Amino acid sequence: MGGPLPASAAPQRPQAPQEAERRTLVVGKGISLQGTVSDAERLVVEGTVESQMIHAHELNISGTGVFKGEVEVENAEVAGVFDGTITARGNLVIRATGRVLGVARCRRLQVEDGGQLSGRMEMLTDNNPPRMGVPAFPSAEPAEV
Repeated sequence: MGGPLPASAAPQRPQAPQEAERRTLVVGKGISLQGTVSDAERLVVEGTVESQMIHAHELNISGTGVFKGEVEVENAEVAGVFDGTITARGNLVIRATGRVLGVARCRRLQVEDGGQLSGRMEMLTDNNPPRMGVPAFPSAEPAEV
């Protein structure tokens, strides 16, 4: 049996169990997605996503990716455009080609030379947990005493 294996019988490269078990959603280049995403551990945006709220463990916006809306994640990496409200309970990394517009909340922030952050920045601490559903700017009306 010294012949080559047919393509369908070629051995598959084994993946690390952690990678194989992760629930990953990839929105490819040229694809647009509108709506709600649930139960995704990792969201990779190469196209365009518009969503009211996404909960995931990890968000990765590639250089061609655009995300508009609100997201709450553990870690985020932005090389494309994020426009909305992002809460990263861990790390927020803005790559040299990345732009974050709107409200950004995170525990640790890294911005590469050339990366842009325009809007409101809020650093999270143990005493300052994420405040979901809070308006970006407080009401201009005085409080009643």
